[in-house]
Amino acid sequence: MTDAAPARGWHRLDPRMLAVTPLRQLTGFLPVIVIFLIAGGTRLDGRFYGVLAAVVAVVIAGIARWFTTRYRVTEERVELRSGLLFRRRRSVPRDRIRTVDLTAGPVHRIFGLSVVNVGTGQRTEGTEAGELSLDAVAAAEADRLRQRLLERATDIPQPDADTPPDQEIARLDWSWLRFAPLTVSSLVAVGAVAGAGSQLAGDLGVDPSDIGELNGARQQLETAPLWLGVALFALLVLLVGLLGSVLLFIEAWWGYRLAREPGGTLRVRRGALTTRSISLEERRLRGVEVAEPLLLRAGGGARLTAVATGLGGAKAEGRGTLLPPAPVAEAHRVSAAVLAEQPAPTTIALRRHPPAARRRRLLRAVVPVAVLVALLWLLPVPGWLPWTAATLLPVAVLLALDAYRNLGHALAGRYLVTRHGAAVRSTAALQRSGVIGWTVSQSIFQRRSELVTLAATTAAGSGAYAVYDVGTADGLALGEQVVPGLLAPFLTTAAAGDEAPDQEVLPGHRPFTK
Repeated sequence: MTDAAPARGWHRLDPRMLAVTPLRQLTGFLPVIVIFLIAGGTRLDGRFYGVLAAVVAVVIAGIARWFTTRYRVTEERVELRSGLLFRRRRSVPRDRIRTVDLTAGPVHRIFGLSVVNVGTGQRTEGTEAGELSLDAVAAAEADRLRQRLLERATDIPQPDADTPPDQEIARLDWSWLRFAPLTVSSLVAVGAVAGAGSQLAGDLGVDPSDIGELNGARQQLETAPLWLGVALFALLVLLVGLLGSVLLFIEAWWGYRLAREPGGTLRVRRGALTTRSISLEERRLRGVEVAEPLLLRAGGGARLTAVATGLGGAKAEGRGTLLPPAPVAEAHRVSAAVLAEQPAPTTIALRRHPPAARRRRLLRAVVPVAVLVALLWLLPVPGWLPWTAATLLPVAVLLALDAYRNLGHALAGRYLVTRHGAAVRSTAALQRSGVIGWTVSQSIFQRRSELVTLAATTAAGSGAYAVYDVGTADGLALGEQVVPGLLAPFLTTAAAGDEAPDQEVLPGHRPFTK
């Protein structure tokens, strides 16, 4: 078999890629073009020709990729080969495929194309692991490939004529837009974009003082009182942050829909400029995690993430995200629908941890701040600085008390539920059958307080979900209940059960009935 005469079954990418690749590469240079136009072309002649040469080189390389790329799907494998001078061949066994995601940027959508990303849940490089990407194939062919690669003939029953194609679990509610400014990630992304733009302008030799409007605004601020200049700058940053976070939310979650497809697949579709379709097999689902960052929690919002095997490092890329920032009640409702459990395990009553856990949080929060204040009083610094640092003490106390209030655990039928955190309150419901081991840790201070931290090891999600600062006897008994026999050698007569009749319940939760 030679490259000139491909074997039967090998396919090229869609010919429309010949138009998509140059256009997509050119859009990457739009910020440069905008800066050229704003700067009026001054002092940029040499740089302009350098950028133009780079554009031509990138476009030629993109076109050449189409002529040298082939792929095929057999009963056993998905194979991709590419390259002209340096040939590269990727091969993924179909029984190791964990995710098949579809994405389509603005240029892809204009030409009716999609990118098919086939993942094995691993990030190592090699011919048998990692991720294989087909960029680009026709949208209809991409969806057919997704269904074919995810199908399991023994698991998927043939639907009746009256069976709906999928069952909708959630869709976007535009009232959720109010949570966009409350997400730190959006604000960080806005800052990153602004920083990248500033860096790009500097690399191109553009001085903001050369732009008449910006220079005039700067001169007016210099003549204004200091307090007014600071206030206007803070207001500008706030407005840019709010507007940017809203725009990012709209782009990321436009058209959001979570549905359960026949055969047991959860599918998330979302995106305005770039559309994304993410599929997750329910048989790989081991639980869910409800995350409530401090700002989002103050606004009554939360995020929902799947705890599943086969995601690899993709959780940070959003493959495990089931719900955008939304009301916390909606997050619990969707978690109940995803897990097919009523009520949702994430809403059950949690058992409080001993008062010693509260003392630990207070000490760890207050002592560093107190040491900092003491050092500032001893050092030759302005007198207002120690007083300013001292205002952090009540804040640290409040956060420590909140962290203790959020601490708890419970068993809800098939699920272990654990909660912790103040800056980010996290409630995880993990299938007991998904726990493959325990990590039991106890510092010298925990030992004196008769506390222990248990981390349930699992092949899903982050890999471990901890029950922090629980009583030693209760913690060992909990581990024995979750996975009987695993912690039996560590149990003592004093830690023989988890039968305390009077269990304090965290506020805002209802008792759970098995």
